[in-house]
Amino acid sequence: MAIDLKNILIIDIETVSCVSDYKQLNERMSKQWDKKASWLHNADTLSSAELFNERAGIYAEFGKIITIAIGFYRILDDGKIGLRVKVYASHDEKKLLTDFKNLLERKFNHEKFAFCAHNGKEFDYPYLSRRLLVNGISLPRVLDNSNKKPWEINHIDTMDLWKFGDRKNFTSLELLAAIFGIESSKENIDGSMVNGVYYNEDDLDKIAKYCMEDVAVTAQLYLKLKDIHTFSVEHIDYLPLDNLN
Repeated sequence: MAIDLKNILIIDIETVSCVSDYKQLNERMSKQWDKKASWLHNADTLSSAELFNERAGIYAEFGKIITIAIGFYRILDDGKIGLRVKVYASHDEKKLLTDFKNLLERKFNHEKFAFCAHNGKEFDYPYLSRRLLVNGISLPRVLDNSNKKPWEINHIDTMDLWKFGDRKNFTSLELLAAIFGIESSKENIDGSMVNGVYYNEDDLDKIAKYCMEDVAVTAQLYLKLKDIHTFSVEHIDYLPLDNLN
């Protein structure tokens, strides 16, 4: 089923470990992390504490969301495609998720609406759902898949589209951007650096900018994979929340 571009919301999240250091975990959670760490591939023979700093942020049970960037297509007066991008960023995860859910319910609470993310089915969508529930926030319609048939779940994944049904390993957004000639967002920071930038540099703005740029890349990649002409950088608007229409 074809989805109208105007009904697609491109998203990207950035996550970090729930606390800055393993030693800050309470006894119950540190024991749970130790169990988790014992199962992780650990070629560098890192300690449980070192693994926490390296990997905890990618697991919803031991991490938290600090930014959510969103983008949506718009049709310009000359018929060309543009993109609007907004980022939510906060040290307070519950406020961040509440603001995001409120946006979905105000603007995108309908059956035709769809999410689009790179590796979203394996990461962004389940991570968002888990952290919403951990924070005591009910799931918005687009993330509540209970009693839905597979074809009723409007979750687009550009990595899934690239697989064309095969089971090849993870293909990064950066690699796909390179082969399709899309300007990359990885020049100053990449996902492996987010935890350090957040806790060591205290630079949430830098992470937010990176997250927004990933949304712009994902939006262009989706168009490439659908054989639709992409937009130029001058047609990307980065909006404050008050101007999100």
